[in-house]
Amino acid sequence: MSIPLTYNLRNLWERKATTIMTALGIALTVGVLVTAMALVNGLRSTFAATGNPLHVVVLRKGVNAELSSSVTEEAFQQIKLISGIARRASIHGGTDTEPTVSPELISIINLPSVDNPAGMNVTVRGLLPIGMGMRDMRLSAGRWFQQGRRQVVVGESVAKRYKAAFIGNRLHFGRGEWEVVGVFSGGRSAVNSEIWCDLNQLRPDFDRQGDMSSVLVQAQSPAQVDSIISAIKDNRQLNATALTEQAYYASMMTSGLPLQILGTFVAGVMAVGSAFGAMNTMYAAVARRGREIGTLRALGFSRGSILRSFMVESVALSLLGGAIGCLMALPLNSVTTGVGNFATFSEIAFNFRVGPQAVAAGLLFAAVIGAIGGFLPARAAARRDLLTALREV
Repeated sequence: MSIPLTYNLRNLWERKATTIMTALGIALTVGVLVTAMALVNGLRSTFAATGNPLHVVVLRKGVNAELSSSVTEEAFQQIKLISGIARRASIHGGTDTEPTVSPELISIINLPSVDNPAGMNVTVRGLLPIGMGMRDMRLSAGRWFQQGRRQVVVGESVAKRYKAAFIGNRLHFGRGEWEVVGVFSGGRSAVNSEIWCDLNQLRPDFDRQGDMSSVLVQAQSPAQVDSIISAIKDNRQLNATALTEQAYYASMMTSGLPLQILGTFVAGVMAVGSAFGAMNTMYAAVARRGREIGTLRALGFSRGSILRSFMVESVALSLLGGAIGCLMALPLNSVTTGVGNFATFSEIAFNFRVGPQAVAAGLLFAAVIGAIGGFLPARAAARRDLLTALREV
């Protein structure tokens, strides 16, 4: 025979103050865990939304990021001759076509942000019209930069987080000033955290004439992607490596790993305190309810039923705290923040994502806290002697 759940819920209601204080302690623990998961999920979704399955990123062999890469002009010309690369109409008009290959240069500049007035690193990408055409971007405000001019367009996240990046302002980097003429949007992708400008204007500012950080290649079809990657890796003269654009951005998730570890560690430490809080609450309940326990035994409820009942009560208390913790973290959903990328040494802006997985993990975490914290008090309640319990005042 099992003790009804309503009995446990009524007891929690009767001890309102104790229930609320214990639940809030557990709520803070769950809130930290859910926030850490929301941060990592937001960062993961940003990188997952970046990259075209037909695109291949070419880097210098031995490096894993564009910032530390260098591809020569000779290698670039050889890459353009690889079979399987898509072709598009030439910018010179007529019936001529050219391979869809984009030489690109990456640099880092420092701008004061809304979170850090001292400045944060921002990625500047120099590219040609073909590179802009390869990406599915739309103009949110202003206009695109003109070739041959010291002009830049900024991603939406940059425009929101850096006051200096408003249209009409001038950014100081390289060897002079650059006018901000437009804002572009790439949806939820990481390119929203970049500044774009003319490759041929950026090169002399950083003494990179005839040089590039990476090459972006578009395959004719998904079947051609692997053959292009193999052709680049197998050509020793290129001294280059290649991977899909999606795989490249997936590798950037290492920037979120320290935050995930830190958040989980803090939540784990707080969980120990929350478990002790739940334990103290349940021990106090056992101490006050000696006669109730004796009465339950006299009515025929077994020690196992009493053990399960107090365990259920502890878990229910913790789930209440877990639900409050999830509600506390919910307002963070879609809030924009930024984190330093250890591969590019620049900031990546993204939105917190409090999804069903994070909520489920938070509630499960709360239930585990309740089970651990409630086991010893529940066992003590189940082992109470019948006659001794009935004589308690």
